[in-house]
Amino acid sequence: MTRAGLAAALLLASCSAPMTAPIAPHRPLTWADLTGRSRPSPDRTLSYGEDAMQKVDVWLPSGGARPYRTVLMVHGGCWQTGIADRRLMDWVADDLRRAGYAVWNIDYRGVDRAGGGYPGTFADAAAAADLLRAEGPALGLDLRRIVAVGHSAGGHLALWLAGRTRLPANSPLRRADPLPIAHVISLGGLPDLEATAASPDNGCGTEVIARLVGSGRGDPFADTSVPRLLPLGVAQDLVNGREDRIIPYRLATDYVARAEAAGDDVTLHTVPATGHVELVAPDTPAWAETKRLLARAFAR
Repeated sequence: MTRAGLAAALLLASCSAPMTAPIAPHRPLTWADLTGRSRPSPDRTLSYGEDAMQKVDVWLPSGGARPYRTVLMVHGGCWQTGIADRRLMDWVADDLRRAGYAVWNIDYRGVDRAGGGYPGTFADAAAAADLLRAEGPALGLDLRRIVAVGHSAGGHLALWLAGRTRLPANSPLRRADPLPIAHVISLGGLPDLEATAASPDNGCGTEVIARLVGSGRGDPFADTSVPRLLPLGVAQDLVNGREDRIIPYRLATDYVARAEAAGDDVTLHTVPATGHVELVAPDTPAWAETKRLLARAFAR
């Protein structure tokens, strides 16, 4: 190459775009990332039955005027006690307590525990929610507008609790006057049990659904799967991580389409670079979005 050619090549190189490092792939949080943190403690633990899982943890703000805005919280874990219990929500419950909310964090018997499945898992969630009406006022909880927040399988149960007035008349789960829920925020939830059972790529598997809804009934989804109860008649926000490897994203979009078609007020909020654990980890964009939606829900 001549000197003139070399000079031209160097000039061209100096004018080209600078080299950039490759973008690192998203590394989602793991359960160990969450549970390895120092664990906060609730202010009260109440029982609604004899089983060790028939408990409610109550988280109360340290100050502020009563009655407190109250969040009904439902944990996930693929409806299995062996995977998760209410303590998985301790960190976000504490974060809400610090923000001035009271949290009613319920537990229930999973399908892997005696008495769980159908109707036990559903009956437990209902009893834990209804205990709020009996015990809440003495604790300074405001029952006029309850917002339910559920994660994963708990997203299904939170939506189901909001739809209990729509249960079939012949369902053993139907009650005359269930606790009214004004708004639901589902975090990476699985509201459609039929779709979940038909989706082998969901992180809970398909076999667990049969254990959850039971057998020997003509239509086991009629009083268990949320789309069967539509319209719920309450506002719903779905918060989903775009990189969630547990919950297929289409389960959220498909449910939103069905709920909208039924006339419900439902919105899907997609958080980029977010997996499943980030949805219940403080100091993440996903949790910040949930807190924003909570504030808006209580202001309605």
